[in-house]
Amino acid sequence: MTNWRKSSRSNSQGQQCVEVRSGRVVMQLRDSKLGDVSPVFDMAPAEFSTFLSSLKR
Repeated sequence: MTNWRKSSRSNSQGQQCVEVRSGRVVMQLRDSKLGDVSPVFDMAPAEFSTFLSSLKR
């Protein structure tokens, strides 16, 4: 797994705080405000791509 990367849309006011990291077969997403205690959502790379596309609409 790679290191967690915070979204460029995250800000210091605590809004839209999302982090993502990738592995060979899975992408993981979590709430950066919660850090290590955040639930982690696993997605296949194709699912993650679809998820990102839906956010950009």
